[in-house]
Amino acid sequence: MRSPLPSLLLASALLTSAVCGASTTTAVPRTPPNDPVWQAQLSTFDESSYNREVEALITSFEKATGKKLVPGKKKKVGLKIYTDSGAGMATPVPLVRAVIHALERRGFEEHNIFLVGLNQLRLRMTGFLPSLVTGETPFKANPIFVLESGKFYDPVWFYDSPLPQRFDPIFAEQQTKDFPNSSTKDEDRKSFLATPLFLDADFWINLPVYTDHPMLGVNGALVNATLWNASNTGRFFRSPANAPAAVAEMSAIPELRETWMFTIVSLEHYQFIGGPYFNSLYSASEPLLWLSTDPVLLDSLMRARINGLRKQSGFEPISEEIRTLEFAETLGVGSTHIASAKFIPVGE
Repeated sequence: MRSPLPSLLLASALLTSAVCGASTTTAVPRTPPNDPVWQAQLSTFDESSYNREVEALITSFEKATGKKLVPGKKKKVGLKIYTDSGAGMATPVPLVRAVIHALERRGFEEHNIFLVGLNQLRLRMTGFLPSLVTGETPFKANPIFVLESGKFYDPVWFYDSPLPQRFDPIFAEQQTKDFPNSSTKDEDRKSFLATPLFLDADFWINLPVYTDHPMLGVNGALVNATLWNASNTGRFFRSPANAPAAVAEMSAIPELRETWMFTIVSLEHYQFIGGPYFNSLYSASEPLLWLSTDPVLLDSLMRARINGLRKQSGFEPISEEIRTLEFAETLGVGSTHIASAKFIPVGE
C-alpha cells in the first residue's frame, strides 16, 4: 500500500546519481523540538516600534542559543516575504525594514540582504517593488528576487511526486502559471526549488503572514517556506491530502532546514476565514511579534487563534482532515503541542 506521503527526490550538483542525475533523500523522523517562542509587544505598528522589538527578539535569541547573526563565507542573507494575498495581508514593510536594520547592525551590507517573493504584480502592489507612478520603494538597495521570473530555479534541485500539474485550481494556477515547466510527463512531476535561500545565503529568515487556506488549513510559516518557494506547486491542490503532504516533506529537506535561521511573524494582521484571498471583514490584529525556530509550533498556535475567531463568528473550524502540521511533526520539523509551548517575553 502506497504511503500517503509522496516520495521525496532531491538532486544537487554534489550528490548526483550516475543513472538519473538525481539523488533520493528520505526525510528521517526525529523527536519534535521543544523550541521556545520569543514574544515582543508592539506599542504601534510603525518602523520605530518594529525596530526596537525586532532588535530585542534577535538579541534574546542570540544570547539563548549562542548563534550570532553575522556574515559568514557567503556574506549574504535572505528574507522570504509573503505578498500573495495582496495589499492588506502582506508581510508588513516596517517589519522587513526593521529586520534589515538589525542585520546591518550585525555586519551585513544592505546590498547583500535580499528579499524573495513569488509574484511581481503583488510585490509591486504591496510596496516591495518600485511604484510604476513614483518609482519609489523602501528597498532600493536590496535585491528582490521574483520567483515567477523563473530565474531562480536550479534543474538539479527538485521535489518529485506523481501529481500532475493539470489539476490546478484557480488560485494555485494564478500563482504558478508563469513558472517554467517542461512538456514531458517526467518534468510535470517535478517542483523545482528556488535556490537563493539555501545556496546563496549564509542563512535565511522566514517572514510569513497568516491566513486560512481551504486545502492547507493554515497558510503561514511552513507554506511560505515551501510551496510559495517552488515551481509547479499548483498540482498539489487536487485534494486535501496532497498539498499538506508536499508542504511537510519539502519543509523537512535538510538543506532548507540547515540554513533556515528562524521565523519572525507579526500579528499586525491575519485572516481567519476566506483566505488566502484578502477579506478585511474576516481579519484580526494583535500587537504581538513572535520569533521561533519551530514553524510547526507557530502554525499550530495560529491555527488555534484562527479556529477561535471562526467559532466566535459562527463558522466551522479548520477541517481536522487537513493534516499539514501533523505530517510535518511526524517528520520532525516541529511540534503541534501548543499547551506546552514556552513563551519568552522580551522588550518593554
